[in-house]
Amino acid sequence: MERNFVAKRVETMNESETLAMARKSRELRALGKDIISLSLGEPDFDTPEFIKEAGMRAIHENHSHYTPVQGYSDLLDAICIKLKRDQGLNYVPNQIVCSNGAKQSIANLCLAVLNPGDEVLVPAPYWVSYREIIRLAGAIPVEVMAGHEQNFKLSAAQLEQAIGPKTKMLLFSSPCNPTGAMLTQEELEEWVQVLVGHPSILVVSDEIYEHIAFDQPHISIATMPGMYERTAIVNGMSKGFAMTGWRLGYLAGPVEVVEACIKIQGQLTSAPSSIAQKAAVAGLLAEPTAIQFMVDAFKIRRDKMTRAVQSIPGFVLSKPPGAFYLFPDISECLAWSRNGKKINDAQDFCSFMLEEAGVAMVPGDAFGAPGCVRLSYAADWPVLEEAVRRIKQAIERYHAIK
Repeated sequence: MERNFVAKRVETMNESETLAMARKSRELRALGKDIISLSLGEPDFDTPEFIKEAGMRAIHENHSHYTPVQGYSDLLDAICIKLKRDQGLNYVPNQIVCSNGAKQSIANLCLAVLNPGDEVLVPAPYWVSYREIIRLAGAIPVEVMAGHEQNFKLSAAQLEQAIGPKTKMLLFSSPCNPTGAMLTQEELEEWVQVLVGHPSILVVSDEIYEHIAFDQPHISIATMPGMYERTAIVNGMSKGFAMTGWRLGYLAGPVEVVEACIKIQGQLTSAPSSIAQKAAVAGLLAEPTAIQFMVDAFKIRRDKMTRAVQSIPGFVLSKPPGAFYLFPDISECLAWSRNGKKINDAQDFCSFMLEEAGVAMVPGDAFGAPGCVRLSYAADWPVLEEAVRRIKQAIERYHAIK
């Protein structure tokens, strides 16, 4: 009898494409290859000094013991203060739970809320892990595509059409990973007009890129009439505060949902790092101006990188208003041949660029958007400029456009 110790749920799970591409980049670098990685969604800045100092104080003050599963009380208070200050939302500590990153917040939520067979509406393009987390919970992701011609934003009509009798949740991000798209006040109001007719749907608003907005303000759907009571906000410290390695995320929402998430987390991981919690308090209580220098730098890169990528043959791109990604449509490039071998999809294209140009990017298939690629511009401009030069050179070298 052949042994198989691995569960079917794992066998059917896809590896995170962003992490897979980062791993391939590291492997090639270890072999001496010169690789520019535009694959990971990680700020290239170090954690601000005042946040690091708070973490070091926590170590010296011996905050090295178990904390409540939900998080330290001063952290819960800080999150409530931040939500009120930045978005005008009134939360109390029993509506908050802190986790090991926003990814765990989403996983806790899906495990706590979804039953087998429930459907979750996921506007595409979407963050890579949404689909697999939903499936891990036994539910069914229902992808609804909004393409480049819509600026990657789902219309209210599409939302209405996608809702069915098994729809339990709507999960989306704004600013969006991977596209950088942001929903406006008017667009959110149109969504709400649809959602009020379906009061049993829990809305999950992933706001991890909240602070990285350039051309319009971030608006939470929880601020819309009738939505506060049925919205779970997911956020964290990784992107806006350059704290990816600290692993601190949080969820704010209805008490019964938060209590269910605490129950799940209590069995799986308990609380996040005590030191990361104390550092997060400092970040959250600081005025947003304390991290504006990073946002300003991202905006300059966004503008330069957009112009540069728009000049690449076969790339179609509009300027995104938030996050730190570009998501060009490369459908024209999929008519190319490579030494007689056709480039069939974005995965082939990314492999081609990694091997021939030494530039790592992530195929759009991982985000529910075949025919696109994601480029992170969380790097110094000379690095980004060199990446674009290599991409153009690889295209010109093979004279591959038909």
